[in-house]
Amino acid sequence: MSRIPRIVILGAGYGGILAAIRLQKELNYNEADVTLVNKHDYHYITTHLHMPAAGTDNPENARVNILKLIDEFKVDFVKSTVTQIRPHEKKVILEDGTLSYDYLVIGLGGESETFGIPGLKENALNIRSINSVRFIREHIEYQFAKYKREPDRKDYLTFVIGGAGFTGIEFIGELADRIPSLCKEFDVDPALVKIYNIEAAPTALPGFDPELVEYAMKVLTDKGITFKIGTAIKECTPEGVLIAGDEFIKAATVVWTGGIRGNHMLDEAGFETMRGRIKVDDYLRAPGFDNIYVVGDCSIVMNAEGRPFPPTAQIAMQQGEAVAHNLIAAIRGSEMKTFKFSNKGTVASLGKGQAIGIVGSRKLKGNVAALMKKVVDMRYLYIIGGIPLVIRKGRF
Repeated sequence: MSRIPRIVILGAGYGGILAAIRLQKELNYNEADVTLVNKHDYHYITTHLHMPAAGTDNPENARVNILKLIDEFKVDFVKSTVTQIRPHEKKVILEDGTLSYDYLVIGLGGESETFGIPGLKENALNIRSINSVRFIREHIEYQFAKYKREPDRKDYLTFVIGGAGFTGIEFIGELADRIPSLCKEFDVDPALVKIYNIEAAPTALPGFDPELVEYAMKVLTDKGITFKIGTAIKECTPEGVLIAGDEFIKAATVVWTGGIRGNHMLDEAGFETMRGRIKVDDYLRAPGFDNIYVVGDCSIVMNAEGRPFPPTAQIAMQQGEAVAHNLIAAIRGSEMKTFKFSNKGTVASLGKGQAIGIVGSRKLKGNVAALMKKVVDMRYLYIIGGIPLVIRKGRF
């Protein structure tokens, strides 16, 4: 290649931002032209969004200015929205221009998976971005205010959370913690507030240790959560949800956390996908394209049993670093590395001072697990922004 190779990274999520940071550390000046594209000028910490959604923390604590994380002499930042990927032309179409590339990293994030449930897309809220959690928080407060004007409308105080995976469980833990202060602020009897968690699978936190799941369910039940496990949502309407057994729960607030799929632009670009995600090769490349890498929610990586790893922040971070290594190897003609996911442990918060987790072979619960959750959060801040970012943001 006679000119400097052009690397374009789409999305500043966990995978994209880690790839950009690692490239700027490892590449020499003028070794590659790296461009990071993101529709916002900030990177947000997805695993923290359940707190501002419930109103137990400020949304600002979940976001970091991208220009504080990258070296502008090594990485160009373009704030724009991607509208189309043209892999055969080696081009990306933005809302306000076009970028050509030699190597592409796709980390555009996922979209809510509704599984074809009628009305879910139109009537349910989603914890997917800083703006979406701001809306959820304000919506919840508004329901309490409306109830004071229409005290016969108990549905204003009824909250349905669809999905008992990590996001759903962490959100209901925070929401249950927020309710007492909302009741005090709006002079509402706490006994009138109902929080339902509905999950189609036979257990909450599918795949998690059963003993810890049982502990989590007890903690959350004691906080006032009503679980309906092994119960599917059949339809979501503006008035509430119809669930299996033809029971209708009247609720003014439905928050859907029941799954994600890949970005719609991958299908539109002609990639072979499964639920909008690309099954990558051992080097995290899209099949048929040696110059296109895929990370995070847009990718599928299989485990030893032939099942996809859940699309977590942890795997996206490791993918970002692995992609950076392989891009540098491709540019320098050195050896690429196959991607092997190393599970460092898993922690799920259950509200203030409560969590469950597995680190190595150790099972953690209660305050110890909650402390581990903070350690995991601070470790991530340190990885992307060093000690200054930990000092600025480490309070959560």
